[in-house]
Amino acid sequence: MSSDRDDFSLTSVRNALRILKCFSISEPEHRVTELSRRLGLSKSTVSRLMSTLAKEGFIVQDEVSRVYRLGLPVLSLSTTLKVTNEVLQEAGPVLKSLVNRVGETAQLVVLDQLDVFYFDVVECNYPIRHVSRVGTRGPSYCTSSGKVLLAAQDADVINQVIGEGLAPLTKNTITNPNAFRAELKKIREQGYAISAEERYQGVMAAAAPVYDRNGNIVAAVNIVGPSHRMVPRNLSYFAHHAMRAASEIGRNLHL
Repeated sequence: MSSDRDDFSLTSVRNALRILKCFSISEPEHRVTELSRRLGLSKSTVSRLMSTLAKEGFIVQDEVSRVYRLGLPVLSLSTTLKVTNEVLQEAGPVLKSLVNRVGETAQLVVLDQLDVFYFDVVECNYPIRHVSRVGTRGPSYCTSSGKVLLAAQDADVINQVIGEGLAPLTKNTITNPNAFRAELKKIREQGYAISAEERYQGVMAAAAPVYDRNGNIVAAVNIVGPSHRMVPRNLSYFAHHAMRAASEIGRNLHL
């Protein structure tokens, strides 16, 4: 009986966390019916969990529209993460220096399950640039940062990504499983990854892995910009600078 109650409690916690993960910059507001459909949960279950989250302040409901938004405790957790995360602390100054050197936007990216998560972003000064925001996520298989992080994963993770589908987002997206595996092998050998308009037409990127003191890849440094500015300078130029920045962050983590 106790085991059943424990399983029920763990399922409730998991579903509450799934609800919180649905909130993002692109989707800051949600309703019970929508979350029920998205998560495959009954409306009564979602309503009960939303009520609990609201009592703890993690979400708030607009009195007029009745939609739910994130509450202030989430901001407190985010601030704590920024202050205490070693990789994020070390990466900030390096990313700013990188942008000054290459003139394009630099990002610190981590792998969150099968997606990439943008942990830090320093934008360039050009009025025309690829805009990305901290806290957003995207597909891993068609981004330079995602591919460089996936290249370090075991076969099970890579097979899971392929199993989810390599959807063609542009004409350059690698959609063949064998070609994708070959791409990851090449990335492991050369130490960096590029994305030549694989996710967005007109956008290119180069990424390199950040290693912690134990030799594990914990993040990727990504340089991204419009094709018309990156092509003339050659993507290998940006890959070189991404590797240099990633190496600097890794050295700082070893101190």
